[in-house]
Amino acid sequence: MGALSSYRMRLERKRLQIRAARKRFELTEVVNRTKAIKKGDVLAFTTLRNEVVRLPYFLQYYRQMGVVHFIMVDNGSDDGSREYLADQPDVSLWTTTHSYKKSRFGVDWLNGLQRRYGHEHWCLVVDVDELFIYPFCDTRPIGALTDWLDSSDVRSFGAMLIDMYPRGPIEEQLYRSGQDPLEITSWFDSGNYTIRKNHKFLNLWIQGGPRARAYFYDEPDKAPALNKVPLVKWQRGYAYASSTHMLVPRGLNLVYDEWGGEKASGCLLHTKFLNTFADKSEEEMDRGQHYADSFEYKAYRDGLQADTSLWCKWSEKYINWRQMEILGLMSKGNWA
Repeated sequence: MGALSSYRMRLERKRLQIRAARKRFELTEVVNRTKAIKKGDVLAFTTLRNEVVRLPYFLQYYRQMGVVHFIMVDNGSDDGSREYLADQPDVSLWTTTHSYKKSRFGVDWLNGLQRRYGHEHWCLVVDVDELFIYPFCDTRPIGALTDWLDSSDVRSFGAMLIDMYPRGPIEEQLYRSGQDPLEITSWFDSGNYTIRKNHKFLNLWIQGGPRARAYFYDEPDKAPALNKVPLVKWQRGYAYASSTHMLVPRGLNLVYDEWGGEKASGCLLHTKFLNTFADKSEEEMDRGQHYADSFEYKAYRDGLQADTSLWCKWSEKYINWRQMEILGLMSKGNWA
């Protein structure tokens, strides 16, 4: 990287840190239990709105994985999410009614909280409809993964977002609170993905899957990005630049091997497509707080009016992480 490019990256990093510092004044503390955090604890960071139905399983899943503390921002929920989270002993919670869009879709809020509470911790940034899987996750806690990453002098861990969906119309299989959403959304696309390199930030840009073929078939370049770097050994100088798709310093985005080998990676099983999806899409359309004037949710609305089933004859039923590695969607790299 040339001197000019390096200088511009440093300016971008500083700009993102200043934004996060300013946006911290938009957050109101509901309950702060961060004094219970100990050295070496793995932390989860999340922004949410009206997700009380999903929260019991979300917390259970990550607790069992080995996440010790949850640092969460509630963006004006009115369904009991805030009250539910405030009662959880391992949750520290902030609330805000400020614009999700103007906070860069919650990224500024979480950057500020990670700077304050995530320094020198492995931090996992996930949405409440994302289930993180990694090599050996069925037998090893997340602490085993982060210990191995530490011993390998690796600071970040990539994961591809895999959209999960049911067989048949989305609205026909009702989800109940506390249920594993994979009992319903157990299918995914094993192919149908494109990949290219973003030379500015060095990250890979992945698109495709069921959302691309069902909702963005005529404009595939506008389909959601599926590349993420959700797990990072955080330092105060770090910042996410665009959701969890890319960070600064940009070396954190090198979660792949440029020379033909394979670095260890995981997947984020995206369980968005439950029977609650249509109502959620309408709510977000009305709020207008998402990227490009909620273009993505407009595509969902139009697609749902035509067909509410994402399943097709090429769909694959999810089994476990080993299946995802065989399909080339994740890798254990040299972690034995």
